[in-house]
Amino acid sequence: MKIASQIIEVASKDGKTVTCAESCTGGMVAAALTDIPGSSAVFERGFVTYSNTAKSEMIGVSLQTLEKFGAVSEQVACEMAQGALRSARADVAVAISGIAGPGGSEFKPEGRVCYAVAIPDQIISETIEHGALGRDRVRCAARDHALQLILSALR
Repeated sequence: MKIASQIIEVASKDGKTVTCAESCTGGMVAAALTDIPGSSAVFERGFVTYSNTAKSEMIGVSLQTLEKFGAVSEQVACEMAQGALRSARADVAVAISGIAGPGGSEFKPEGRVCYAVAIPDQIISETIEHGALGRDRVRCAARDHALQLILSALR
């Protein structure tokens, strides 16, 4: 995957490290990064936090935030990214939480994915409606977008 190679190249050149906190992608971002030779220089660990309990226990997402906004929210994605950044002692962290499908609701439809990218002094979040593409395609779209967010944060 070309973008993952670019991430490894840029981060290696700049001496930066990256991490991820993934929910609906279940480790696809970490897999894309670690598929690249030399990734161990910039990627030490990632977090697959599929359940609310895992989000809370592994990376410190507040149970109150989860209860108030739900797992698929920018607020939770922000806490996921901040927690991953802190726990991995990384320079850049991306977080992903979404509804891959099938299903969803009128309030949180299939294909809605919330992202956050954190660096030590800044966090940016966004929600993208990828649409009801089917589980596999939503997850791939989420992986690819998260990788783009990492690359942009490194630049």
